[in-house]
Amino acid sequence: MINKKLQSVEWAAFMYELEDAREHLENLIKDLKENPDYGDPELRIDLGHVFAHLNRAWRRSGRDLNDTEWEWASKFPDDLTPVG
Repeated sequence: MINKKLQSVEWAAFMYELEDAREHLENLIKDLKENPDYGDPELRIDLGHVFAHLNRAWRRSGRDLNDTEWEWASKFPDDLTPVG
């Protein structure tokens, strides 16, 4: 785990990704509740965006991963199709 006092720049980048993921997740929840036309295409895009931030936070967390862990942690979920 990143040490906030010793690695302030890395800590800030890590926290940015988590805070951005939270913001996008909150927006997703709001859209799901308020938009009756919200559908699968929007969900895939929005969940992919949240996942991307969480994945970057995981990579920035400072934890040393072995090759097997890195390969697993870097994969996109099997049940979400990437967009674009």
